[in-house]
Amino acid sequence: MKQMKQQFVDSWHELRHLKTVVVTAMLIAVGIILGYFSITVTPYLRIGFSFIANELTALLFGPVVGGVMGGIADIIKYLIKPDGPYFFGFTLSAILGPVIYGIILYKKPLSFPRIFIAKVLVAVFVNLLLGTYWLSMLYGKGFLALLPARALKQVCSVPVEAALFYIIVKTLGKAHFFSEVRAKR
Repeated sequence: MKQMKQQFVDSWHELRHLKTVVVTAMLIAVGIILGYFSITVTPYLRIGFSFIANELTALLFGPVVGGVMGGIADIIKYLIKPDGPYFFGFTLSAILGPVIYGIILYKKPLSFPRIFIAKVLVAVFVNLLLGTYWLSMLYGKGFLALLPARALKQVCSVPVEAALFYIIVKTLGKAHFFSEVRAKR
């Protein structure tokens, strides 16, 4: 528990650095652009790629910066391209996902199992349970009626997204992206 508290403190201190703010702003922009390439299957089911920016931010700067980035990115995405009514529950989910990624990935040895565990936790607790709850509240549909299709989507997407993120992180590591970002500020 002490180690997790220290992660939040370290992540909070990341906000002091201009490089953190600049890289986070760039990742917000990347996330918004990747969001335009999402595929809407039904009004309740969408496949997207903006998770890459959220996970990278949390990996680089921790749960606090990741959560702040997730919330800001969600609001900016909504202002640029409203997709239905604004609902704070989705912003809360956009904050919680990167916080979980940050807790699991920030300043930890990177491996596929670690990324996969982070993806599973976010998929189950944030995307599946909370996201389905928000949709049922917003559209008046039954939680259990929405759950099967959303669960199937999560089961299919988690391994693919985990593998994709792992490949991206390894590629960025070989290109010295992380050492450049983490270099003395």
